[in-house]
Amino acid sequence: MVNIRDLYLEEIENDLLEMGEKKYRAKQIFAWLFKGVESFDEMTDLSKDLIEKLKQKYEIKCTSIINHQESKDGTKKYLIELNDGHAVEGVLMKYKYGNTVCISNQIGCKMGCNFCASAKIGFVRNLTPGEIVSQIIDIEKHSGEKISNIVFMGIGEPLDNYDNVIKAIRLINDPKGLNIGARHISISTCGLVHNIKRLADENIQCNLCISLHSSRDDVRTSMMPINKTYNISEVIDACNDYIEKTNRRITFEYALVDGVNDSKEDAIHLAKLLKGILCHVNLIPINKIKDGIYEKSSVEKILAFRDTLNEKGIVATVRRELGSDISAACGQLVRSRQEEEKIS
Repeated sequence: MVNIRDLYLEEIENDLLEMGEKKYRAKQIFAWLFKGVESFDEMTDLSKDLIEKLKQKYEIKCTSIINHQESKDGTKKYLIELNDGHAVEGVLMKYKYGNTVCISNQIGCKMGCNFCASAKIGFVRNLTPGEIVSQIIDIEKHSGEKISNIVFMGIGEPLDNYDNVIKAIRLINDPKGLNIGARHISISTCGLVHNIKRLADENIQCNLCISLHSSRDDVRTSMMPINKTYNISEVIDACNDYIEKTNRRITFEYALVDGVNDSKEDAIHLAKLLKGILCHVNLIPINKIKDGIYEKSSVEKILAFRDTLNEKGIVATVRRELGSDISAACGQLVRSRQEEEKIS
């Protein structure tokens, strides 16, 4: 049976016409779905006959928040259970410009980056568009906060779950859906070149973030196995193609690791690599995970790295650290209570 939360408005309209129902009913149903209803019986402006027809064709696969924690800085981490009993995590972060939710798109991850907690768990499956969007709806309902920005930086590699993530973005962006502007949505990828190229042709004005973490292939490969498949040169070529087609600035994410990629020479080499590219560098003090091999760079090294990039004409800022005391920061998300206990 089809999960109706996975469908575009137009798909529901077409199905209703085939049922002999009026097309406008789809907008009513669509609106209810984004209010977070869990059954068709809650759709009080529909006839009983139509509700029965919907029950015969669709189901509403619900997600539910089964645990949450709050950081001393106000960041909230949510453990969200899926319909099949698996769980993912989402994070609510508060900024002066609005509330941002970091959401997951896979149960586990295939990419194997060795600074990331979720990579240590392994991969189970992709989330559907409805499961991705439901995380936002659940967090809004639970927190009572209006969400203005979405980042695909939770568990999973967004461009490895390409079709479902793109559909979720269009549902989030739909004026009759969550109505969050595409420029308030960010996708973070470890550098799946073939899908960066696909994204360039989607005509979605979202923000693209590339997890780079080194400008040298040997160092990047040691941190991120994906570099064996798509090396730095290939990633940069895809980024240039993306910028040319979209005229959108790219953010390069760079996690600073003590003694690995945080020297002045590393900063100079990175500046040479990115020279002439429409970009911004987001420097991330790496977050400690259990059994992790990396240590965070000192504040002095982080600031010196930033200043070197800025002096070389590359705009760089240091990401504000949020939620690290509840393992809600970058690279710390896992997927269940049991797994959380193993690696947090």
